[in-house]
Amino acid sequence: MSIVKDLNLAPSGEMKIKWVENHMPVLRSISEVFEKEKPFAGLKIALSVHLEAKTAYLCRTMEKGGAEMYVTGSNPLSTQDDVAAALAAGGMNTFAIHGCTDQEYEDCLREVLKPGPNIIIDDGGDLVHLIHTEFRDLIPEIIGGCEETTTGVHRLRMMDKTGTLEFPMILVNDADCKHLFDNRYGTGQSVWDGINRTTNLIVAGKSVVVSGYGWCGKGVSLRAKGLGAKVIVTETDPVRALEAVMDGYEVMPMEQAAAMGDVFVTVTGCAGIIRREHFPLMKDGAILTNAGHFDVEVDMVGLREMAEDCYEARHNINAYVMPSGKTLYVIAEGRLVNIAAGDGHPAEIMDMSFAIQALSAEYLVRHRNEGLKGLISVPKETDERVARMKLASMNVEIDSLSDYQAKYIGK
Repeated sequence: MSIVKDLNLAPSGEMKIKWVENHMPVLRSISEVFEKEKPFAGLKIALSVHLEAKTAYLCRTMEKGGAEMYVTGSNPLSTQDDVAAALAAGGMNTFAIHGCTDQEYEDCLREVLKPGPNIIIDDGGDLVHLIHTEFRDLIPEIIGGCEETTTGVHRLRMMDKTGTLEFPMILVNDADCKHLFDNRYGTGQSVWDGINRTTNLIVAGKSVVVSGYGWCGKGVSLRAKGLGAKVIVTETDPVRALEAVMDGYEVMPMEQAAAMGDVFVTVTGCAGIIRREHFPLMKDGAILTNAGHFDVEVDMVGLREMAEDCYEARHNINAYVMPSGKTLYVIAEGRLVNIAAGDGHPAEIMDMSFAIQALSAEYLVRHRNEGLKGLISVPKETDERVARMKLASMNVEIDSLSDYQAKYIGK
C-alpha cells in the first residue's frame, strides 16, 4: 500500500535515482554487501527523511538488505513526487506527497509506524516523537534507530536528559563523515543552489546575513563569500562567534544585522531567530530564507500578521508588503530552502551520510542482544571505513603508520 501523487510519474523518478546511484559509489558498495548478507531479513524499517533521489537509493539499499521498508518524507515541501512514485511503483510502501498539509504530513508519518517497525531512520525527530506519544505500544519491538540531522539530535538529547528516551538511538549527525561534509559542504552548496535557482539574482556585491555558525553555517558563509558576498554572522555562542570573526566575517546581533542584509539565511536549529521586531528594520527587497530543519526560525506567523498584502512574486517566492511600503520576500514559505527550493545536497556528499546511516542501522541489528540503550555515537571504525571507501572511489591513496610510529603515539 502506498499514498503518492501519481504513479505515472515513476519513470522520471527512476531516472533521478539511477543518476544518483551512479554518483554514490560508497553506498553502492554497501548495497552489494547487503544484498548478499541480508542483515535486515525479517525486519521492518520506518524511514522519515527528505524524500528525493538520494534517500530513495538509501531505501533500496536497505531493501536489498532484506528490510521491509515503510517510507515517508520529513518535510511537507521536500518530497519529490516522481521519486516517491518510483518507489511505490517498485513495490515499496511509500507515503509522501509534495505540498501536503501539516495534517496530511502527520498522517503519512503515522502510516509508516502502523505496521510496527523494528528500526527507525529519522530526520528531525518526528517519528521518535510520535512513537513516544501516540505509538508507545510499538516500543517493545523497536531495536533502535538512527537520527540524521542536528535538530533531531537536539530533541534526542533533551529526551535523554529527562530520561524519557525508550530505545537506543545512534547519533548519525555527529559522525565525522556526516557533519564535517554533509553539514558543511553539502549545506553550503545546496543552500545557494536553492536560492540562486529560485531567485535568478546575483549574489556578488550583496550583504548576506547567516544566523548560526555551526558546521552548516560555516558552509553557507564560505560559499556566500566565494560567490562575492559580504558576509555577516549572528551567533549566541561566543566560541563560534569568535571563529566567525577569525574566519574574516563581521559578527553582530540580529538587531543590527537586520538593517544591513540583502539576503538572510537562518541555520541554527533553534526557533525565533528573525522576529517581529526585525522585519520593520529590513531593507526594501530583502530576501529571507531558512536552512534549519523546521520552519520556526523565521517568524512567518508574525510576518503574515504584520503584512498589509501578500502575493506570489515568483514561483516559490512570496512577497510581503509591510506598513512602511517595503516589500520582504520569503523563499519556500520559510521551510528548508535547500530542499524545498532545490534538490538538496549533492549526491557525492549524501553518499557518505547515507553510508553512515546504513551501517549504523546494521550495527543496531548486529548488537541487538547486547543491551544497547540511550544515545550511541557512531563507532570510530565506521567513520574510518566510510572515509577509506570514499577515498578509494576518488582514487586517492594515503600513508599508513609504521609499527614504530604506531608505538610512538600509543596505538
